[in-house]
Amino acid sequence: MGVEIVRRLTALRGVVSDWRAKGLSVGVVPTMGALHEGHLSLVRAALEKTDRVIVTLFVNPKQFNSAADLAAYPRTENADAAKLEPLGAHVLYVSDGEQMYPPGFATTVSVEGVSEGLCGAHRPGHFDGVSTVVTKLLLQTGGDYAYFGEKDFQQLHVVRRLALDLDIPTKIVGCPTIREGDGLALSSRNVNLSAAERAIAPALAQALFAAADRISKGAPVIEEIEKARTGIVTAGFAEVEYLELRGEDDLRPMTELDRPGRLLAAALLGKTRLIDNVPVVYPGD
Repeated sequence: MGVEIVRRLTALRGVVSDWRAKGLSVGVVPTMGALHEGHLSLVRAALEKTDRVIVTLFVNPKQFNSAADLAAYPRTENADAAKLEPLGAHVLYVSDGEQMYPPGFATTVSVEGVSEGLCGAHRPGHFDGVSTVVTKLLLQTGGDYAYFGEKDFQQLHVVRRLALDLDIPTKIVGCPTIREGDGLALSSRNVNLSAAERAIAPALAQALFAAADRISKGAPVIEEIEKARTGIVTAGFAEVEYLELRGEDDLRPMTELDRPGRLLAAALLGKTRLIDNVPVVYPGD
């Protein structure tokens, strides 16, 4: 039996209720579709841990900063379902805007602290949109575990915070970033890169890994960040929106490596915005 496509919340809750009656555990993988190996790695992680797995597909208008970006986001439901079939995912939950945000919808979930700076500064309202839809998806699916990739590291912190603060019992699981052979972090937006841009794109990860290695060996943080920024632009990126060292556990800014950290960056390549992050090992560990 292949993956079951469910479109209505009442139907989804009926399926989950049946699973619960049989004592089965539930894992959830929230997505906006256009599935790639990064998403599929989350599905595999969920299948290893839980008895039943729901993959959600909803292109959330509340987390886009422009109508053009929303319109351009790839929508590939049939291909997504085909990719899930051989993995053994049980349900693909495909909601729509009218069901997710019905007439009169007036609630926004806003997470302070970890949502500030980084992508939060460059995409106003983005994390309110993420927080609102993820809260709804966690409550709609009722999963025991929900799986998110570390590529969106700030988002992972935001989701962990909201689940903790709102007493949502779902455990949030972060999974490693999946990369191409040349280091480029997988993203649904990579399909928007031209051939020339795709050749340049790995420079972002290369600069981050090189800087992280030097910082972990004692090189000055600010100096290495500036070297990395210069290297990314020199490689052909139009702009580096941010490149910062933050705390691994709390996302607080760091000017020196006094605990485990993360280098996080966002940069524009042509019309495509790429984000990435890499861990910075604290030698005291």
